[in-house]
Amino acid sequence: MKKLAFFLTTIFVLQSVTSQVNFESFQSSKLGETRDLKILLPRGYNPEEKTEYPLVIVLDGDYLFEPVIGNIDYQSYWDDMPECVVVGVKQADTRTLDFSFSDETFLPSYDGASFFEFIGMELIPYIEDSYSVSDFRIVIGHDLSANFINYYLFKEYPLFRAYISLSPDLAPQMDIRLQEKLPALQEDTFYYLATADDDIKALHAKIVSANDLLKTIDNPKLHYRFDNFEDANHYSLVGLGIPKAINEIFTLYKPINRLEYQEKVLTYEEGPFAYLEKKYEDIKTFYGFEKKPIENDFRAVAAAAKKLNDLESLESLSKMARKEYPESMISAYYTGMYFEEKGNIKKALQYYNSGLLLTPSEFIDKEMLLEKTYELQD
Repeated sequence: MKKLAFFLTTIFVLQSVTSQVNFESFQSSKLGETRDLKILLPRGYNPEEKTEYPLVIVLDGDYLFEPVIGNIDYQSYWDDMPECVVVGVKQADTRTLDFSFSDETFLPSYDGASFFEFIGMELIPYIEDSYSVSDFRIVIGHDLSANFINYYLFKEYPLFRAYISLSPDLAPQMDIRLQEKLPALQEDTFYYLATADDDIKALHAKIVSANDLLKTIDNPKLHYRFDNFEDANHYSLVGLGIPKAINEIFTLYKPINRLEYQEKVLTYEEGPFAYLEKKYEDIKTFYGFEKKPIENDFRAVAAAAKKLNDLESLESLSKMARKEYPESMISAYYTGMYFEEKGNIKKALQYYNSGLLLTPSEFIDKEMLLEKTYELQD
């Protein structure tokens, strides 16, 4: 039942994002030929705005691009992750050559080396010049391409910050090389590895063995996750692994939930508002782009501040609300809440009433503000 629901959700999402996909042909000097690209831009993308979006590179884009964009569009719609620029590289006719490696060094050679350089030296610079993308890059591969993405980790400065490896056909010595490289990472890096009980037997055995090595790595900069799915095969595990990987990568970005509220917001020594500031500063540091504070998090911090009788946090929250949402009822509501909790009913009424002329938000409307004014006037 869960798989059916996921399938139907993915189909619905794909239908909603199809119109946003651009198809481009890129002339590569490294490959000596033209490559076809699929490019998904965020909803309402405006090149004139300063917003920068994470860049997701999808190898095997002929079939892997659609499940990736479906999941990204769905999760970003609910603000569980940022919107992204997603680039799929079509390789149906060239994938064996693109992902080839030397029988001696087990590193990219000939056509494989050319494709390796194409991604790093041509494709990414082109996307950066053409679209508003941040330095936070994710790469996704399956089977041969899942093995190939590892080679970008071995550069002195790895090209990507997150790697999603779905049932990789691991090259000889790849597990040992990863075991040597991952402990030395100096920048926060996400690495997701997945297989399934009904995966191709030879791949499954090598992947499980690789996990036995990787799970022992002790490096706070490495954020590693492994899944061995039940009741899935080499192909169906893709639909299970992509949302799990994205969820792992953007855990910090997500809105404050009940567990975070109870275990972190309420218990943060410097107070709820200080926790909110730290959360958003960590997002900026971690992902390299700013996230505008969302209303869900205002509600969580306000609830904690009231519960703890922390007027200082409420005052700081009201100032942030006025700065971030000057035209929204959010600004009036939280400023009114501060003065109400402070006991200054006259000021609270002024702000609640002033909000009636502003734009409603997801959680605050005219009826809610009127209810507050009637309550305080009784």
